[in-house]
Amino acid sequence: MAVTVGASRLGLSVLRRLPAESRPIVRPGTVPTGVVHIGLGAFHRAHQAVYTEAAIGAAGGDWGIMAVAPRSTALVEALAAQDNLFSVSTLSAAGSATRVVGALSGVRHAASDPDAVVALLADPAVRVVTLTVTEKAHQLDPVTGRLCPDQPLAADLAGGRPPSTVPGLLLRGLAARAAADAGPIALVSCDNLPSNGRRLRGMVDQAVGQAQGVPAGFVDWVAGNVTCPGTMVDRIVPASTPETIEAARLALGVTDLAAVAAEPYMQWVIEDDFPGGRPGWEHAGAVLTEDAGPWERLKLRTLNGVHSAVAYLGALAGRETIADALLIPHLPDVLRRLIAEDVAASFTPPDGVRVVDYGEQALGRFANPAIHHRTLQVAMDGSQKLPQRILHTIADLRAAGRSARWGALVVAAWLRFALGYADDGRPLPLQDPLAGPIRAALDAGKQSPAGTVDAIFALRDVIPVEVAEDDEVRTEVIAWLTALERHGVEATLAGAR
Repeated sequence: MAVTVGASRLGLSVLRRLPAESRPIVRPGTVPTGVVHIGLGAFHRAHQAVYTEAAIGAAGGDWGIMAVAPRSTALVEALAAQDNLFSVSTLSAAGSATRVVGALSGVRHAASDPDAVVALLADPAVRVVTLTVTEKAHQLDPVTGRLCPDQPLAADLAGGRPPSTVPGLLLRGLAARAAADAGPIALVSCDNLPSNGRRLRGMVDQAVGQAQGVPAGFVDWVAGNVTCPGTMVDRIVPASTPETIEAARLALGVTDLAAVAAEPYMQWVIEDDFPGGRPGWEHAGAVLTEDAGPWERLKLRTLNGVHSAVAYLGALAGRETIADALLIPHLPDVLRRLIAEDVAASFTPPDGVRVVDYGEQALGRFANPAIHHRTLQVAMDGSQKLPQRILHTIADLRAAGRSARWGALVVAAWLRFALGYADDGRPLPLQDPLAGPIRAALDAGKQSPAGTVDAIFALRDVIPVEVAEDDEVRTEVIAWLTALERHGVEATLAGAR
């Protein structure tokens, strides 16, 4: 579908022409920068930027967001041309609503001007840095949590050149901040990862500890002035498409090349540890807490784990979107059993929350026909997602002496997906940071489902040892994989007991 780009682009000059309900709460340029965000993707624009604008509108404060794109220039250029404005369309079965967001005070491109980003991190007016940069950008070993410096990061740690990695940017920015005596700062991971605050803290501390030529006292300064609050973030934000941009144009009457669309639901749980202050996010509906861990496990296991299950089974059955996949006969019943029998038994949820009720709400969100969330998009990067979404659930169940039958089905569906073809023979893409090792393992074990399981279970970067060496789990995964290969998704689900 071609995007209609008319003469009018979204920007300050056209705000008065927008429908009243679509105008931003905050006018860009009126709120100074207090937050730097690294990772200028769709999720940030539809989540943290929306919360922060609402917080400024409700509680005030100098908390404009300077948004930094680590690599791509296209979005930086689009937003700069639009006076840092963009729109979020909220989609539901009842219709859509589009509103322009004005939380961004500016945009920067880290790859072309890293020194400008370092200067931002050293600015005493900036007291919060949020990040949505994916697991890979942290450069931590997924099993050990140790920093794994590749050549660019090794060069960043050695110093002497502008930084080109996320750890390098943070390291250089914090060093400049300490030298300028610019005050304390909170670094806030908003990535959908387990223990994201502790993970970010580990990355920062290791980078500081391994860096060459850091000034005396810098390690102590970081320990005393930098916090890394943990968070849980939640909103379904499909990748933007030409249809997203065209729908925003029709709603606004102007073209927005940075438009995003999202479901109505959103949640943000934040550990309240901000030594330099923070926006009044609680006034925008965020949950401030001492410990985000129970909320994180609730979301990763119940919502994200089920999301992955729908994606793999739906893709194998030839369903393009998550909502379409939920129409597969018997799949909702199997997912409810996954939630009630496996997920709910694997952890203690936050006070006042019932896992089964939360899971039922998640299924309702997935069924939203207006959210065209492609199964293949959700299925990407399975080696990075499955440990926290499914494998930790299995490990905790088995440690308690319980079966993990339905979790084993999800693992088998991922293996069947990784084999590269749907039930009707159509090819399926394996888009994964570990695609090479996974393909090698699949080739080594392709003679049988048991061989496939054994070969993949030997990948310690993916499968925890306690799961890989559990004979009951292995047997269950082999049985499910055998059924999926012989009968396909629909027949396997029809016969599931």
